[in-house]
Amino acid sequence: MLHGGVSWFQSLRRLIWFFTGPQTVGVHGVALTPDGKVVLVMLSYAQGWRLPGGGKRVAEDSLAAMIRELREEIGLTTYESVASVTGFAHRPDYRHGEGSLFVIRGVHYQPKWSLEIKQVGEFSLDDLPADTAAITHQLLALAAPHPGAHPVG
Repeated sequence: MLHGGVSWFQSLRRLIWFFTGPQTVGVHGVALTPDGKVVLVMLSYAQGWRLPGGGKRVAEDSLAAMIRELREEIGLTTYESVASVTGFAHRPDYRHGEGSLFVIRGVHYQPKWSLEIKQVGEFSLDDLPADTAAITHQLLALAAPHPGAHPVG
């Protein structure tokens, strides 16, 4: 029942965004466990497995936003390293989006109950679920061994 309310609210937001086309700034993270599996989330308001991430708050830097989103969405407890990969542009739900992509290695997490997150799972990079979202595949391709990645934090 609660997830239906979230979906209704998200549908209303999408309708408003169709007319307003707001600018969004966000972060997404390729969270890798110590054994190299990628942690993905299933959102209550969108289809397919996705990378954890979300919007930056006003005056929040990208690294802080990424760590906050990982804590909120997967229950991040510790990590070994973070590397900034690239910036990217996209148009989610009629918004004009700019994002920062990170690779976070050595992730340990404990999922928590959330209205936003239906499920958290970890998968081998070469055996992702069939219902992995297209944006997830695109961002993983951007993060694949990337010579421009540099450690942050």
